[in-house]
Amino acid sequence: MSDDAPVLEMTGIRKVFPGVVALDGVDLRLRAGEVHALMGENGAGKSTLIKVLTGVYEIDGGTVSLAGTPVRFSGPLQAQQAGVSTVYQEVNLCPNLSVAENILLGREPRRLGRIRWGETRRRARELLKRLDLDLDVSAPLDTYSIAIQQMVAIARAVDIDAKVLILDEPTSSLDASEVAQLFAVIRRLRDQGVAIVFVSHFLDQVYEIADRMTVLRNGRLVGEYRTAELPQMQLVTRMIGKELATLETLEQADRAPTAQIERGRPLLRAEGLGRRGGIESFDLSIHGGEIVGLAGLLGSGRTELARLLFGADRADRGRLQVDGEAVALRTPRAAMSRGIAFSSENRRTEGVVGELSVRDNIILALQASRGWMRPVSRRRADELVDRYVKALDIRPADPDRRVRDLSGGNQQKVLLARWLITEPRLFIVDEPTRGIDVGAKTEIQRLMAELADGGMAVLFVSAELEEVLRLSHKIEILRDRRLVEELENTDAVDADRIMQTIAGGAAS
Repeated sequence: MSDDAPVLEMTGIRKVFPGVVALDGVDLRLRAGEVHALMGENGAGKSTLIKVLTGVYEIDGGTVSLAGTPVRFSGPLQAQQAGVSTVYQEVNLCPNLSVAENILLGREPRRLGRIRWGETRRRARELLKRLDLDLDVSAPLDTYSIAIQQMVAIARAVDIDAKVLILDEPTSSLDASEVAQLFAVIRRLRDQGVAIVFVSHFLDQVYEIADRMTVLRNGRLVGEYRTAELPQMQLVTRMIGKELATLETLEQADRAPTAQIERGRPLLRAEGLGRRGGIESFDLSIHGGEIVGLAGLLGSGRTELARLLFGADRADRGRLQVDGEAVALRTPRAAMSRGIAFSSENRRTEGVVGELSVRDNIILALQASRGWMRPVSRRRADELVDRYVKALDIRPADPDRRVRDLSGGNQQKVLLARWLITEPRLFIVDEPTRGIDVGAKTEIQRLMAELADGGMAVLFVSAELEEVLRLSHKIEILRDRRLVEELENTDAVDADRIMQTIAGGAAS
């Protein structure tokens, strides 16, 4: 890490939206050859700062300098041409095109107007070699994992001679081995002198990869720190703005729910349920007031199991019972009629509708369950939306605001409100805390516990084992699209025990 003059410096940045000061005098200094983490809760201003830097938003105050020269970009393309590239959480590439085409799209070597494909593939291989990657550049991008696609996006970004590379939640969909591979690429770029902005909600990863960090809270600068000199608990305190004693109280509050489970007739029981190409036959029982955690690596079958129970995918074997009665949940609407709700892990493509208001998003599932010929009255909709905006502390508390303008954590709360408004008996939540800040995560974990204490059954899917352990009454472990073991969540069960099963160390 260099202590030389910053390669990029943002000073006194101010950004105002109607009724909201999103950034208020924020500074950010990036040095060549360092990984700099941008930290803060959802809504702290991280995304806004990145968009101000790259010209998506106009600056209302402050200055930006690149290599000592004042700049003000008119958009991401101009920023990229100046050497500032961004790779977003959702990889913005063309999966049907080849690796080489994705890396050099729009910049392919040409002769007499025709693309020189041999030269294109050669240059793509050279770029990947710079990142220590050996791929078949002629293969379609969608034949590779999300992790590899992310690295292809990085290769594309550095091809324009990037001085600054912004990585926005790059590890949210990766498993441990893929994270390690990505971090090797990041370190290689750092050692080549690139200044890297790393945005993530995984604190352990931040402490593993970042040299320095800038912390924001409520649109204001909290401070800049060397990572090695700021303990994790102090970081969390600065991000949330609560003292240590308050944080410890929060941590205790999101432990597993205290209600005793009546293990009589289950609310839902699956026997030999499965789907070819999705998940092998499994047995599962869920009781009212119980949180059942699904644990397993990415691709283990967690989401496939959840979708099967909601009728989003159709089972081709086995049987399902609700309240002891055999049912065939062939569609989500059939599941909803039985009191089953499902909050998808993909809140952008299967969850919130960004162009619609908070009100319209929250009321969507209730209206769908009634049918479009029986519209929910505006008065009733306003009453319900107001109640859940307050109950879930959705910010800003403006039901007319477009959901796309909310932070990730608040979008997730809108999605949860949409399903809670239908008063489900079984709530299936798939990765409800992925990619959101520690404060919103704690609130959602506490909500899950409160719902179970109130008698609702919850099927909780999460890649974070500690989260599953903290919340669940029992844990279902999946491996290679098979449900391999069920564990009662006693004091004898810990993350190592679950990992041993996931790795194949326990009999299945």
